[in-house]
Amino acid sequence: MTTAAAHNKNSGDAETPEDRIYASILHAVLTQQLTSGSRLPELTLSKIYDVNRTIVRRALARLAGEQVVVQRRNQSAVIASPGADETRQLFAARRHIEAEVMRQTAGHIDDTTRQTIEQLLEHEHHAHAEGIHDDRIHLSLNFHELLADACPNQVLGQILQDLILRTSIAVALYKVPGMAACYRATDHRSIADALFAGDGEHAAQTACEHLDYLEHRLNYATRIHKVDLAAILAN
Repeated sequence: MTTAAAHNKNSGDAETPEDRIYASILHAVLTQQLTSGSRLPELTLSKIYDVNRTIVRRALARLAGEQVVVQRRNQSAVIASPGADETRQLFAARRHIEAEVMRQTAGHIDDTTRQTIEQLLEHEHHAHAEGIHDDRIHLSLNFHELLADACPNQVLGQILQDLILRTSIAVALYKVPGMAACYRATDHRSIADALFAGDGEHAAQTACEHLDYLEHRLNYATRIHKVDLAAILAN
């Protein structure tokens, strides 16, 4: 499930209680409401969502599969804690993969996908201008996911999808609160224009500069230790 899909389900469109729990926790992580080491007791979650623990367990297993949470035997699941070294490695890997995806995708975006990208960029700009931070975060992530989906080499595209989510979780952990999430006014527009024009090298260069900018603004001392799960997830 892409982050945008998760966000939509978090807004009330979840098909199942499991989907709703998955989307709600993922949304809370990406928007910095839940951060590294936050405990997710099954019993507490079952009360918050008014479901049995089996459903909670399935949702947590999905999140663990995407490395959003860590599960340990006979312990509560916790939000993943990628360290500084792992975060740097994730960004290095993503720069390499995303640059190649840009090269291969340039000039191969069909009219329907192009229209979707244009609409997404418009909504992202509006969310940024209006200060709708949660929407901006999901739209920014969805931009990268959409380009990964458009890559002719779907193996590379799937690898990039994984790296997008994992780097996004690291950003949610380490970014300074209030920092624009994955957003600088011209970056996504420049990447899209280069892809539409068939200029893969320029799209790759701009994508790497975009990731450099984001990584350089992280603060590895950032932590939020105490959380109220009911207050964060109940809505």
